[in-house]
Amino acid sequence: MTNHTVSPRPTFAGYLATRWRDWSVTASAVVLALVVGAVVMIVADAEVAANFAYLFTAPGLALGSAWAKVSTAYSALLLGAVGSPLALAQTTAAAAPLICAGLAVGLAFRAGLFNIGAQGQAIWGSILAAYVGFAVQLPPVIHLIVAVAAGVLGGAVWGGIVGWLKAKTGAHEVIVTIMMNYVANGLLAWLLSTALFMRPGRQDPISPEVHPTAAFPVILGQLHVGFFVALAAAGAVWWLLDRSTIGFAIRAVGANPNAASTSGMSAARTTIITMTIAGALAGLAGAQSALGASATGTPVPLTVGLVGTVGFDAITVALLGRSKPLGIVMAGLLFGGLSAGGLAMQSIAQTPLTLTMLLQALIVLFVAAPQLVSTLVPILKARTSRVAVAGGQA
Repeated sequence: MTNHTVSPRPTFAGYLATRWRDWSVTASAVVLALVVGAVVMIVADAEVAANFAYLFTAPGLALGSAWAKVSTAYSALLLGAVGSPLALAQTTAAAAPLICAGLAVGLAFRAGLFNIGAQGQAIWGSILAAYVGFAVQLPPVIHLIVAVAAGVLGGAVWGGIVGWLKAKTGAHEVIVTIMMNYVANGLLAWLLSTALFMRPGRQDPISPEVHPTAAFPVILGQLHVGFFVALAAAGAVWWLLDRSTIGFAIRAVGANPNAASTSGMSAARTTIITMTIAGALAGLAGAQSALGASATGTPVPLTVGLVGTVGFDAITVALLGRSKPLGIVMAGLLFGGLSAGGLAMQSIAQTPLTLTMLLQALIVLFVAAPQLVSTLVPILKARTSRVAVAGGQA
């Protein structure tokens, strides 16, 4: 007689235990990052640190100055991120390309692929979107749609090349995407030195400004429509992964490519499709950068550093969001808030702007090490264990 081991069916309580663990670790990672950041601020400020020499003789002096430093800095960070409609607009404007690029990385993660090439894909998205924006004359709404479509197409082609090389030749996507980032950046620098992209009367690498008809409309100060486009993209990725056959294939190949192939799914085809869609999302992030408004409310020109490091920042956004569309949106807003609030923290609390980069790095570090977080915050382990036990008894 053959004994078959049947895996227990997941219960609702078990599902809650998993969700609790994920969200609690993420929230604790943010809190721990703020705590470490506070320690760094205290140590880095010579005047505040000097007061700790009198910690036992005058504890109020040391603790009071430390609290004043940290509270002022974090209050300024919060004020600069969400303290006013203008601050909220700046946060969402910074978050929009991060969300789109984060979706590009997160979608590839779900297929078992590491898309480090979101930077190059975003660069090509910005190139084509900007070119359509300044070189073509079209009616307002149509012009924006065509420019965004061009950016999405540029990123899709650049990402699709990676998927094709991976599927047909076995080339590792990490190596290929890293190299293609350099190629995209070099091609952008070269294009900006040609008559096709160079602004008339200028010798520096800068393009003409995008026509206002191709720029995202600005509402409520600096809140451009691109943020809502990013939310729509997140919704589309959620539907793709959870409600479509392509999404099922992506998740199946990501979980076990051999089993997926045995079931009749083409891992090669899924890889190409996934990287093409991921590239399209990163291209949308590039279009967000190229067609958004500057601090003065005018369209921005195409330059070598226009997209910044959005493709690399997207990796941290995807990790923090655990490759889930909702999580990526929340992570993008968090990092957008850190970016917008960091300027206020620098001007009000006199803290270096690099402190926000440190906070981002610490958040990702703690998220990537859940056992470390559970050790530092023991209540998480105890609470998760109780919920898991309850799930097993349900």
